[in-house]
Amino acid sequence: METHIKKIIANGLPTLIGSLPAANHQQALDWILETTPEIPLWPQLPAIPQERMLNQFIEGLPGIVESGFHPYFDINTDDFSAAQLSFYEDYLKVTEHPGELLGSRFKTSPERAGGIYLLAEKAEEIGSRLAAVKGQVTGPFTMLTGITDADKKLGYYDPSFRDIVVKGIAMKAAWQVAYLRQAYDVPVLLFIDEPALAGLGSSSFISVSVDDISQDLAEVTGAIHSRGGLAGVHVCANTDWNILLTSDIDILSFDAYSYFDKFITCKSLIHSFLGRGAVIAWGIIPTAEPAHIEKETPDSLVSRWEKQAALLSGGKWDFKALLQQTIITPSCGTGSLLPELARKVLLLTKEVSAELRSRYL
Repeated sequence: METHIKKIIANGLPTLIGSLPAANHQQALDWILETTPEIPLWPQLPAIPQERMLNQFIEGLPGIVESGFHPYFDINTDDFSAAQLSFYEDYLKVTEHPGELLGSRFKTSPERAGGIYLLAEKAEEIGSRLAAVKGQVTGPFTMLTGITDADKKLGYYDPSFRDIVVKGIAMKAAWQVAYLRQAYDVPVLLFIDEPALAGLGSSSFISVSVDDISQDLAEVTGAIHSRGGLAGVHVCANTDWNILLTSDIDILSFDAYSYFDKFITCKSLIHSFLGRGAVIAWGIIPTAEPAHIEKETPDSLVSRWEKQAALLSGGKWDFKALLQQTIITPSCGTGSLLPELARKVLLLTKEVSAELRSRYL
């Protein structure tokens, strides 16, 4: 039975994508609460090896070996069968008895995500003024194409390992929603970060099935919904937008600064997506190129949004209607930037959101 899902009133509010180059979790959360206090997220610090994209959500998954900075998988060990059986027993237990999820193997430990525990600790202090809170998980396609075996075979192409990773990530996403809902009485947004989806159509992924990607995504999305969360997908480059716009996700997060020209080719699908109440996380603040961050201002980015919104307008979708179903974000995380550039990205996110809301809402 699905838990009631609290919907978000987006209204052009600002939020962030995840990673930050802060010195520690407290500094990162201070930056977040200063610039995006309406929809704070728990910060990821990729400078900490265990908080890197492939490392952060692998604990408790059988077959993965953590060696140095880059994990790999090996399902040919003597103890894999027993570990696999134990994993599926735990998976069945939490799907049949969701109340046991919080204490299960699917939790993300403080060593892997100190930021989520810090955000939960602040609930009494900041909870009354929030529109939502946000978490994030590495998506199954990105995880499965990032982790290989010793022969460099992608995890995606091993059916046993793929099923473990998809189910493991689904439950880790569900755990986050349950954990944050325990602390906050507001909508919980859980973004599935899928940068690897930008590789669809390339020679590397020539045999990847769109149906398989959709099925894996639906499994994670369903787990998020089952615990009362709203599911988002973040892709920081171009991809096959049809897959996401026709899925059951609630929020689509994309790099509008660099890839709006590709996104707008799906205009009618975008209108249908918005028409069912879904939200666009409009990544209008650049993060990829320091030179772009340095040159842009709130006015230049507001103008950029208006030009893009004009192209997406049509029918009932005027600027106000579009902004009501928009969250303003950076195009990607800021973890690889110098701190001063990351701070500018955060301030731009705050200021662009404020200016758009003052003009159109």
